[in-house]
Amino acid sequence: MSRTIQVTFDAHDPRAQSRFWAAALDYVIPGPPGVDLPEGADPLAAWDDFLTRIGVPEAQHNSRSAIEDPDGSGPRVFFQQVPEDKVAKNRVHLDVRAAPGLEGDQRMDALEAECERLLALGARRLRRVEPAPPMESGFIVMADPEDNEFCLD
Repeated sequence: MSRTIQVTFDAHDPRAQSRFWAAALDYVIPGPPGVDLPEGADPLAAWDDFLTRIGVPEAQHNSRSAIEDPDGSGPRVFFQQVPEDKVAKNRVHLDVRAAPGLEGDQRMDALEAECERLLALGARRLRRVEPAPPMESGFIVMADPEDNEFCLD
């Protein structure tokens, strides 16, 4: 039986990172334990209420955040606050499958459309790699709002 994993990001602003990645991956930010969120409720506001109620100082409310696959099949992604800056290229990055089954111009058009959507959410475009069959199908390298590199693949 395979193991499940959680992907963990170090971040200056865990909540902002969780909002970005939830939108990028079509994930959700879960509510606090034992809290039923009404449709359309902001889960981070619910976390603020919950954390205040259990005595967590307000200065620690943004120390961590998480997102989950609403279908339960993908890994949970956890964001933990750290004081240090990112100083080099990340050694692990996510490949976001934004054009499954597509090839050539159709594939690159789909990747470009997703790139535009993520730019509006605060990502940065770094470079485009053109298809070079049979070994390369093409991808776009991007950075999230805290400069962690990822690929639209």
